[in-house]
Amino acid sequence: MNFEHVRAAKRIHSSLGDMVIAASNSGLCGLWFDGQKHQPGLHDKLFDRPCNLLTIVEAQLCAWFSGGLKRFSIDLDLSAGTSFQQAVWHALLDIPRGQTISYATLSATINRPKASRAVGAAVGRNPVSLIVPCHRVIGSQGALTGYAGGLERKLALLKLEAAI
Repeated sequence: MNFEHVRAAKRIHSSLGDMVIAASNSGLCGLWFDGQKHQPGLHDKLFDRPCNLLTIVEAQLCAWFSGGLKRFSIDLDLSAGTSFQQAVWHALLDIPRGQTISYATLSATINRPKASRAVGAAVGRNPVSLIVPCHRVIGSQGALTGYAGGLERKLALLKLEAAI
């Protein structure tokens, strides 16, 4: 994935660990827990740039973690992925808070019912973790499977949302 369009980045603290958020001219294009799989190496100079969007994102994340915010209202830039990945990521945005779906159901949602594995790979590459709620996707038998930020965080996020 290409993150050359990032114009500013910021390190923030959350109850589930430190995170990096990144913005492009079009919106939030990255949110990763430290050490998360597929986290790009962003140039240090990006962290010195002021950005109103990142300030807003940080405030909304703080409110979300404290239970005061149920839905994010942030412009997103999901252009870093392929058209298939983008379709999966946009479908993730339709999963309501407090609910989970299976990879197979998500595959059917994007009219690719036989592409569960490819959908799973796209979910794992989601560049805006948490806000694009990939943690709400679980295995067909209800098992917590795969999460680039770690299964402990996936479980914590689902508990926070009262999904389990």
